[in-house]
Amino acid sequence: MTSRARPARVSGVLVNTALVLASLASACPLLWMLSVSFMAPGESSHFPPPVLPSAVTLDNYRALLSTLGLGKSFLNSLLVASVSTLLSLCFNVTAGYAFAKLEFPGRDRLFRLLLGALVIPGQVAMIPLFLLLKQLGLVNTYAGVLIPSLASVFGIFLVRQYARSIPDELLEAARIDGAGEFRTFVSVVLPTLTPIVVTLALFSFLGSWNDFLWPLIVLSDDDLRTLPVALAALSREHVQDRELMMAGSVLTVLPVLVLFLSLQRYYLRGIFAGSVKG
Repeated sequence: MTSRARPARVSGVLVNTALVLASLASACPLLWMLSVSFMAPGESSHFPPPVLPSAVTLDNYRALLSTLGLGKSFLNSLLVASVSTLLSLCFNVTAGYAFAKLEFPGRDRLFRLLLGALVIPGQVAMIPLFLLLKQLGLVNTYAGVLIPSLASVFGIFLVRQYARSIPDELLEAARIDGAGEFRTFVSVVLPTLTPIVVTLALFSFLGSWNDFLWPLIVLSDDDLRTLPVALAALSREHVQDRELMMAGSVLTVLPVLVLFLSLQRYYLRGIFAGSVKG
């Protein structure tokens, strides 16, 4: 080994070791949360706190899903997040493609106006939006929850930046072959946009699944509550039941974690590709 290669190898080992330690430090709270969720009531309150349960039990999950009714809230969140993701993809992907490849009057000015809206916090628009939904009779309905997620400036920007990399010659060839705009979009554009579509779907599902404030404002019926809202309401009554709350947290985290791990390859491709598009 040369004298130059030795310091480079040592530096690589140190960097990788630091990354592994940082990853373990980040994962420790999640692993302890999972461990506590399988403990008997009160076991995690002992000192020093146990790392692993003395006897694995599923009683906390049974209580949440059957006795306390969080199973329905879980299904509510799954329904809202899935429909929100599908609608968000429909609007954001088509709008992003239009801003990238279609010519229409005021396109660039409208896009700059949309970008300006990124600096406005979403909370500022919640009260006017709630009053508008109230006049439309959409308060306490899933339609009222879904409307703000139909399109986002970030989603449109993400798709536009990626779609600009599609060669114009490819689109022109499809049109010369007789394909209309819809056929060109479905057959040529969508397959090319797959990495960024998966990335946007992951962002949309994660944002909708974890959303707490807007469902709390719009939904007043307990049967319509999403999982984060139901878990927050439950914590007020069972604040001392640490094992029960940890089981609820696992139910909240698990679906998005599984989704992220299963789509990680496409997600990273979309992020890396989008970072270098002009």
